[in-house]
Amino acid sequence: MTKTYLWMALLSILPISELRGAIPYGYFNDIPLYQCFFISVLANALVAPIGFFFLNTLHRILDKWGFYHRIFEKTVARARSKVEEKISKYGLLGLMFFVAIPLPVTGAWTGTLGAWVLGLDRKKSILSIACGVLIAGIIVTAVVYTGAGIGKLFTKQINI
Repeated sequence: MTKTYLWMALLSILPISELRGAIPYGYFNDIPLYQCFFISVLANALVAPIGFFFLNTLHRILDKWGFYHRIFEKTVARARSKVEEKISKYGLLGLMFFVAIPLPVTGAWTGTLGAWVLGLDRKKSILSIACGVLIAGIIVTAVVYTGAGIGKLFTKQINI
């Protein structure tokens, strides 16, 4: 059981899955949905401070390596293209809603990178991203709950 909690937290932090992977993973591994929500949202909200720390310290060291620099520049260009329009039009509220949409390439990692690239205030960005993570957590939890409920309409549990 502890292993499931750790995997759920790890999935929340990974850019490939974030909340979209963590909440369903926990729920379908017999973790109560409210625990899936709280653990996943808390872990995913840590992405912004971790991301800003990395970008402000380790990135400067690693950017001297050509291989890292090329990959990072491609990632930055992609993040800028996804985030810039929304942020320039709606500011930090746009950042929050960008992160809140639980689709691929719209999570806390891309939001953090976009805020850093555009030079937004770090503390305000972290708060905006955390609010977006909370909204995304509510959406994903509702979808998992509704989807699991719909599945019960079409199946019958037999106790032996």
